[in-house]
Amino acid sequence: MSRYLVLLVWLFAGPLLAADCPNWPAPRAERELTALHERLSAWNDAYRRDGASPVSDAVYDQASARMAAWRRCFPGQASAVGPPRTGPAGDIPHPIAQTGLAKLADEDAVRAWLARRGDVWLQPKVDGVAVTLVYEAGRLIRAISRGDGESGQDWTTRMRRLPAVPERLPASAPARMVLQGELYRRLDGHVQAEAGSAGARSAVAGWLARARLTDDRAAEIGFFAWAWPDGPASMPPRLAGLEAMGFADTAQWSRQVDTLDEVRRLRETWYHAPLPFATDGVVLKRGRRPPGRRWMAEPPGWAAAWKYPPREALAEVRGVEFRVGRTGRITPLLHLMPVTLDGRTLRRVSVGSLERWEALDIRPGDRVVVALAGLTIPRLEGVAWRGAERPAVTPPSPADYHALSCWHPEAGCEGQFLERLAWLSGDEALDIAGLGPGTWRALVEAGLVDGLLDWLTLDPSRLAEAHGIGVVRARRLAERFSSARQRPFAAWLEALGPPPGWEAGRTRDWATLAGRSEAEWRTLPGVGPARAAELVAFFADPEVEVLAGRLEAAGITGFADATLR
Repeated sequence: MSRYLVLLVWLFAGPLLAADCPNWPAPRAERELTALHERLSAWNDAYRRDGASPVSDAVYDQASARMAAWRRCFPGQASAVGPPRTGPAGDIPHPIAQTGLAKLADEDAVRAWLARRGDVWLQPKVDGVAVTLVYEAGRLIRAISRGDGESGQDWTTRMRRLPAVPERLPASAPARMVLQGELYRRLDGHVQAEAGSAGARSAVAGWLARARLTDDRAAEIGFFAWAWPDGPASMPPRLAGLEAMGFADTAQWSRQVDTLDEVRRLRETWYHAPLPFATDGVVLKRGRRPPGRRWMAEPPGWAAAWKYPPREALAEVRGVEFRVGRTGRITPLLHLMPVTLDGRTLRRVSVGSLERWEALDIRPGDRVVVALAGLTIPRLEGVAWRGAERPAVTPPSPADYHALSCWHPEAGCEGQFLERLAWLSGDEALDIAGLGPGTWRALVEAGLVDGLLDWLTLDPSRLAEAHGIGVVRARRLAERFSSARQRPFAAWLEALGPPPGWEAGRTRDWATLAGRSEAEWRTLPGVGPARAAELVAFFADPEVEVLAGRLEAAGITGFADATLR
């Protein structure tokens, strides 16, 4: 149903349409238009064929708005590319057209819609796969996919596998009955504001496409009848009739509303409360509407949707950065053209791992889908489409970075070295207050810190040489550096960044830990062969031995005899 929603006020198109057109020569403009054209066409094909799209409605709307903006920017190239394909609808006509819905952009639009109408009802906008069911003499004779709203594919055999779609209706059912509704995935206590759509629509589409649908999967699919076109003229008897024939969801989740406050309250309640299905907004309907013979495959005036805030957004990649962590793990980071999502401006998003970046092959100019994990942390959902021009991106070699690399900030090691310093001063190690990555970078760039422990000998006058560190702050830093000397052995050892597992033996001196063999490490709880080898390698590393010696010389507790191995 959602591919046919019409946005009355574009939520995302504003920045796109107001922005300057891309500064592309004609050949590139045509290639970029073609790339987006093919992606939209593929999404349309999937939607009409399977009833579900690989992307959310929000992403589809944004991509469509981008296409419209580019077509206006490059009319000559747009005429050569043409509009996106709409996909195969199917050859089975709907007895009554599926209308789709107009979208109300905000509270003002909802208020205006309500002001012109009475007898309004509110329902959750269930996120699933639309279908038409046709019953004659109480028996299911036809099920038709959404298609283009006028015709679709024959899904009758598929529907007969679903317990939620009765093959026979009670004797009281009309001689002929047409229902339109949503096949949804049954979810247990689903909170839309927290979990989003949870892939519910795609899951249902995928199950229906299988050659064999198991009984367990079939039982997970429910049916929400959002239209009985030729049912009773008013809503109450229509809901009662649906419930009597076995379609109880509609009555359970329909509420009569009179004011914007009521609509707002129910919308917020359903957004944050546990529901048995995924939703992407609410639907306002007049209780009385025209008879089914007058319905058309376009948004009507008697129903509209007010969708929830989008959880995903399209973003253009402007650069790829590879950050090396303290242990040598390489994490690709995408720098984005700024995009706003749920009131937050996103400029960067992590890919997660080098392996994932290599699989996705993301480069500048590509468009990606980003979301907010837990409503706060940007998360990469995937690639929407690839740019026509994709510059080469060469990642660092994983062989060059590991847990024992980069103890100094030489070329190529700046990132990992700074991560080591940040770990050292963090709350899991020395817990030096007010000392963040920016301060460490200033000390390194000033040439004051070339090794992990060089800061131990810095006095206030030397600290003040670093950019951005004045006399007062330098004195405060020196005091905190001095206080760190009193931290216990375990905190200092953590500052050096050993592999997990060293604490299993509850040993509190360097010489004992450094003298353990791999076999001795393996006797400790939670230390397997791989971890034992990592621990031996750490304590035997020449750079680590030098650091332990410096701590012995500085009189740090637990490091006595560190140089006697």
